[in-house]
Amino acid sequence: MNLPHHWTQHLAKTALIAAALTAFAAFNAPTSRADHNSACQVRLAKADHKLHEAIEHHGYRSGQAEHARRDLAEAREHCYTTYHEWWDEDEHRWHTDHDWKDEDHEHYREHDEHP
Repeated sequence: MNLPHHWTQHLAKTALIAAALTAFAAFNAPTSRADHNSACQVRLAKADHKLHEAIEHHGYRSGQAEHARRDLAEAREHCYTTYHEWWDEDEHRWHTDHDWKDEDHEHYREHDEHP
């Protein structure tokens, strides 16, 4: 097939642009909602577990528990701000409201406080 030189250049440029756009779309495709949920769920489950461990080993009001509580609140805030939901590891369900308490895991307080 003998095409004029300017047509050959035009087709080559078009093919190059199409290939570049395809590659860009493939590498920059947004991850699915399930991927985000999974990442947040794992992050929140780990933070929740660390808080439980800190309370169990160091006490409800310990510095370790306070640090873990802040980490859990930050993880919840990140997931809620980014994806408009957060995972409640204790209830094993997603929340779509900003309805967590800063004083989380209060059921441990009763065991830590003595009269």
